[in-house]
Amino acid sequence: MKIDSVDLFYLRMPEVLDIGDGSQDALLVRVTAGGFVGWGEAEASPLTSIASWIAPMSHSACHPVIDSVMGENIDSPADVFAIARKVRANSFYAIIQSDLTLSGIEIALWDLLGQMKGEPIWKLLGYKTAERKLPYASVLFGDTAAETLQKAIDIRKQGFSAIKFGWGPFGRFGVEADAEHIFAAREGIGQDAHLMIDGGTIFDEDVEAAALRLPALSQANVLWYEEPFAAAALSAYGELSRRTPQVKLAGGEGAHNPHQAEHLIDHGGVGFVQIDTGYIGGIGDAYRVAQYAKARGVQFVNHTFTSHSALSASLQPFAGLKDSWITEYPMEPKSLCVELTVDKIEVESDGMITIPDRPGIGLEINLAAVKKYLVDTEIKVAGKVLYKTPTV
Repeated sequence: MKIDSVDLFYLRMPEVLDIGDGSQDALLVRVTAGGFVGWGEAEASPLTSIASWIAPMSHSACHPVIDSVMGENIDSPADVFAIARKVRANSFYAIIQSDLTLSGIEIALWDLLGQMKGEPIWKLLGYKTAERKLPYASVLFGDTAAETLQKAIDIRKQGFSAIKFGWGPFGRFGVEADAEHIFAAREGIGQDAHLMIDGGTIFDEDVEAAALRLPALSQANVLWYEEPFAAAALSAYGELSRRTPQVKLAGGEGAHNPHQAEHLIDHGGVGFVQIDTGYIGGIGDAYRVAQYAKARGVQFVNHTFTSHSALSASLQPFAGLKDSWITEYPMEPKSLCVELTVDKIEVESDGMITIPDRPGIGLEINLAAVKKYLVDTEIKVAGKVLYKTPTV
C-alpha cells in the first residue's frame, strides 16, 4: 500500500529554558497508510524540521523531504530503508536537518509497519527475542556537590542500580570541583552500582583538559566517560582513549548518520556507542550501527532523554543483543514528554525493564497531550501556505 499522509506536529512547553533538556519541545510525526497509523519523534528543532519537510526545492540535490516520502510504498522493512535512501539522495545539500526530520518519519513508518503486520519492530528487524535491559537514570548534575549527592541518594532509593550525571557545572569550575561532584555521585549511589559521567562536549577538542578528570573518574570506578569532546572530534577521542584503559569513552549521540557512528567506533576508541534513533535517521540506521558495534566488540547504548515513545523506539535496534545490556532511561523530562504516551516502560521490581512486545513501538500516543502542547503554526512563502498545523 502507499503512504496516504504525513503530518508533523510542533509541541512545546509554555516556557522553554536555556538548559540542556530536549524534553521542552518535540516534533511528533503521524503517518497513515491503508487505514493504519504510525507515530514517531525526531530529536530536532521542530520548526526547522517542519521547514525541511516543505521548503521549496533549492536545486536537484536539495529537495524538501516531502518529495521523497509522500505516495511511496510501505509494505515491508525494505520499503522503509528505500524511503530513507531516497530522502538522503534527494535532500543531500540539506542533509543535516533532513536527517533529523527523516528520523521522526522513519520511526513512524516502522510503527505503521508494525501495526500492519501485528508485530513489534524488533521482530521486524529480525530479532527472535527481546533481551531485558538494565536502565540507568539519566540526570543533570546538581548545582553543588551536595545537590548531586542528594540526587544520587534519591535515585538509588527509587530502585536504580545505575546512574549517569552530566552537563550542568561539569568542566566549568575546575578539576577539583568536578572531582567533588564525581565522588558525591559515587557516594550517593553506592559502591555496588554503575556510575557514568557525561562531559556534555565541554572540552571541545582539548585532550589535556579532559584528561585531568581521569584520576577522579578512575578512583570513583566510573563505567564510562561520555562526550568529553565535540561529536566529530575523532582524533581527540582516539588520543584520550589511549590514556584511559580503565574508564571507557562513550559517544555517538551527535551522529546524524551511521557513517559518523562507525567512524567513532573505528577511530575514536569508544567502548560504548550511544545512538539516538530520533537523530541518526531512525531505527534502521541505529540497527545498522548496533550490528557494526557488536562485530567490533563495542557495546551499543541508546540515547534517550525525552518521552517513553522515544525510549521504546531507541530500544528496538538493539533489543535482541544480550551483550548490550544497559539503556538510558529518562528521569527528569518535562510534563510534555511525561504525558505524551498513555502507557510507560516501567522499571520492574528487580530494577530491569522489558521492551514492549505489542505491535510497532508498543506504546499509545496520548492525543489529549498532543492537543494540550500543540503550537498553532503556519508557514507561508510568496503568499502560498506551505504548512498549517494539522488536525490531531
